[in-house]
Amino acid sequence: MRIFIGLLMVAGGAVLTLKANWIVSNFGYSEFAESNIKMYGGSRLLWKLIGIIAIFIGFLVITNLYGDLILMFFGSTLGGLKQTPGY
Repeated sequence: MRIFIGLLMVAGGAVLTLKANWIVSNFGYSEFAESNIKMYGGSRLLWKLIGIIAIFIGFLVITNLYGDLILMFFGSTLGGLKQTPGY
């Protein structure tokens, strides 16, 4: 099931990345992106970055490494939590 969910995330991220111009032309510009991201049309770049992040998270889900990544970033704040082998 995690492989299927990961593949859906990768496919969705690829669509967001490849169809950023279509998304902006149909749904409009993001004021936040236009004011804060100055290069290559802020809204298009925002959609592409969201797509790339979705692809990255999708590959983490496929390979079952998302738990390790969360523990790497937040392990010191979460105290004694550890990854259980096999889950």
